Amino acid sequence: MTKPTLQNLTNKTAMPTTRKNEQIISYLALRKLIGTTGAFLPFILPLACMIFGESLAIQDSISDYYYTEGRNLLVGILFVLGFFLLTYRGYEKVDNRFANFGFAFALGVALFPCQSDMLTIRVVHFASAVLLFSVFIWFSLKLFTKTVKEKKATDEELQRNNRYVLCGWVMIGCLACIGLSFLILTEEQRNDYNTTFWFESFALWAFGYSWLTKGKFMWKDQPAT
Repeated sequence: MTKPTLQNLTNKTAMPTTRKNEQIISYLALRKLIGTTGAFLPFILPLACMIFGESLAIQDSISDYYYTEGRNLLVGILFVLGFFLLTYRGYEKVDNRFANFGFAFALGVALFPCQSDMLTIRVVHFASAVLLFSVFIWFSLKLFTKTVKEKKATDEELQRNNRYVLCGWVMIGCLACIGLSFLILTEEQRNDYNTTFWFESFALWAFGYSWLTKGKFMWKDQPAT
């Protein structure tokens, strides 16, 4: 029988660590993709209309681009975002459940147009949009701010947690402002200032910043000395 050598033992212990590191890298990359997809949506849609439709007009909301030359991009990006969320795996089962909910709500926004003649379809669209942002808020305020209890949080972790919380409250504020705009502004005023589009855009930018931070695109951990 061949005796185990130090090199063989080292290789056996190194393999799980390597697989774990590759898995962590894939999680970070997925988080960056999710954040980038959401953050660029308000830029891509108007640009598509300008290129393919030669129109610089900003729509009243992100969802209204469904009725423009940016329709395929809107639906495609929502599907991509949804499937990114579906493949996302967090540290606990609750992370996975909320990501799966986000997948369903993203498809609900994409497949049920906001200006349909059928009331049921419009209700599903707006409910899906609110619930999708609720998932984003939950990730920022609750799931992303979890720290490992067995060790003291580093300065970088605390900085990232503060930014997750800030992004979560920015999204809450944007949703509240959209609701208030329907109460205090007329439809003509909302259309003139595109209030829903801009508040949705700020919410998406906060969402994107949160996920990019979680993916350590910024505020990375400093190397141990």
